Amino acid sequence: MDLFFGGNAVWFTVPAFLGSFFFILRLALMLVGGHGDMHADVHGDVHVDFQGDLHGDVHGDSHLGDHGDSSSAFKLLSIQSIAAFMMGFGWGGLGGFKGAGWSATTSTLFGLAVGVGMVWLLGKLLEGVYRLQSSGTMSINSALGVEGSVYITVPPHRSGRGRVRLVIDDRERFYNAVTDSDAIESHARVRITEVNDDNTVTVTRV
Repeated sequence: MDLFFGGNAVWFTVPAFLGSFFFILRLALMLVGGHGDMHADVHGDVHVDFQGDLHGDVHGDSHLGDHGDSSSAFKLLSIQSIAAFMMGFGWGGLGGFKGAGWSATTSTLFGLAVGVGMVWLLGKLLEGVYRLQSSGTMSINSALGVEGSVYITVPPHRSGRGRVRLVIDDRERFYNAVTDSDAIESHARVRITEVNDDNTVTVTRV
């Protein structure tokens, strides 16, 4: 307790704990569906969305592109940046104060520098994620005319989204899909007949 709350250490410990808590909480919500429609995409999206779309983004697809406008990016950055700054300031200052034995003033300055560095690093990481999303959105046009299989059942008559698996340029890709016909069940063979403005594809049974 003395390590974290003894003397002036409390001024670093409180923001360190609060920043870490909110940063991890926000990250967990992103991963399990707290930002936008991240399940269809927790299997899809951590199959950044993270698997479908960090699977989609890493493989050139982007469902997060649906949510990746400037407003969403700004909100995400503002929330995460505050938590990142508090976390960096708290742990950096605490490390200097208790670990290195620096004065409170020196530790505070060091904590501020670490906090600013954390915000800068977060910004660079998000910039890279959105760049991947933008690249993935462009490549969706390469799916037109390609045959693949249904990964998640496609609801009938555009009443909802399913998911399809394609192989394009020897790479496996996943796309959100709709159909104008009856429902198409998992594992059925389909062909991409249209690429839609919302980054979905229209499929028909082969």
